[in-house]
Amino acid sequence: MATEGRVDATQEAPEDPGLVRTRRLLIALLFFGTIINYVDRQVLSLLKPTISAEYGWGDAEFAHFAAASQLAAAGALLFVGWIIDRFGVRLAYGAAVALWSVAGMAHAVAATVTQFVSARVALIAFESVNTPAVVKAAAEYLPIQQRTIGLGIINTAPNIGNILAPLTVVPFAMVFGWKAAFIVTGLLGFVWLAFWIAGTAKLRPLPRARAAEKGTPARSSYSEAFADRKTWAIAGAKAITDMFWWFFTFWLPDLFNKVFNLSQTELVGPTALAFSLAALGALFAGKLFGVLLGTGRTVNSARKTGMLLFACVIVPIPLALSVESAWTAAAIIGLGLFAHQGFSTNIFGFAADAVPARRVATVMAIGAIAGNIAGFGIQEVTGVLLSSGVGYAPLFWAAAGAYLLALAWIHLLVPRIVAEDERMG
Repeated sequence: MATEGRVDATQEAPEDPGLVRTRRLLIALLFFGTIINYVDRQVLSLLKPTISAEYGWGDAEFAHFAAASQLAAAGALLFVGWIIDRFGVRLAYGAAVALWSVAGMAHAVAATVTQFVSARVALIAFESVNTPAVVKAAAEYLPIQQRTIGLGIINTAPNIGNILAPLTVVPFAMVFGWKAAFIVTGLLGFVWLAFWIAGTAKLRPLPRARAAEKGTPARSSYSEAFADRKTWAIAGAKAITDMFWWFFTFWLPDLFNKVFNLSQTELVGPTALAFSLAALGALFAGKLFGVLLGTGRTVNSARKTGMLLFACVIVPIPLALSVESAWTAAAIIGLGLFAHQGFSTNIFGFAADAVPARRVATVMAIGAIAGNIAGFGIQEVTGVLLSSGVGYAPLFWAAAGAYLLALAWIHLLVPRIVAEDERMG
């Protein structure tokens, strides 16, 4: 039949208003939790000139430091997926926010470089819970018609965090000092935690998430996940694309400083512009998927069409290094980040749609491990390229083709994405 394998996005049964409000509140809480996650991690890169001067770090040392953070996240993620799948999103995510907030504040009281590095490693390790928990929550509590738009909204949060951080952290640190910036951003996590405890008390899994697990093991396992080609598709795509997200997130302020000679204060505007465009990419991806489903496309067609569009949008990004204006460069880089976030939102949606709910966090943790290991590599490569005088150009050319490669990898391993909702329909 012409409609076989499709999910009808236009004929939803009326839902209980209270349930709708609870789902919207969940999206809001995950959105603000992710903002805090990214504000906390951006403090260091934004205050790099001040902190580097205090500790005597150069580009190579800073790159090693960034790479160690990526390894810390990868190491933590070996356990994160299992913990979330075992104890649930509500407990695991709430505990992680509390712990990363403590680690963030510990930066301010570190008396030695070793203590500072230890605080940073702990912060990154606990923050690694964020993405697997978000995708797990979407798979378990949001129906497919709301899932990708919900993920799209939440996936704007990293960019909102990256916008808010330069607009608030830099001026705050100039007045009160860099240590106070770490303390205040850490305290925000505990404010959020109070809302999380109260706001998620009535969460209940979707009937789909419960029915699909009948007759299957109660918990996920790595062996089960690795036997599934979808896991390898997601992990490979995350490795290929996430390295560039970590590159731009960590080095963009430094790029504006080195390439366009902007001061720490002057780079705030272009940095905020780039991440503002990135936020729009996540929202656009969420809306686009629903529109494509509404035209009668399968989940497979809707996902891959969106990915192809975003992969093409990022191709011109090397032009950013050939312009004279930092603002023009920020717009070009921002368009690339728009494409990254759109592509990334579709990877999250692919996992939430097609991976059984009981092992979504495990699969996303595996994907995040792959992304962080690739991030470790690109941080080290960046340090070498900058220290040797080569500059940023090879990284921009690699980013231009990476997303087309990632889509080819997904299609090779999973020629047809089938959502769990389609199987049940």
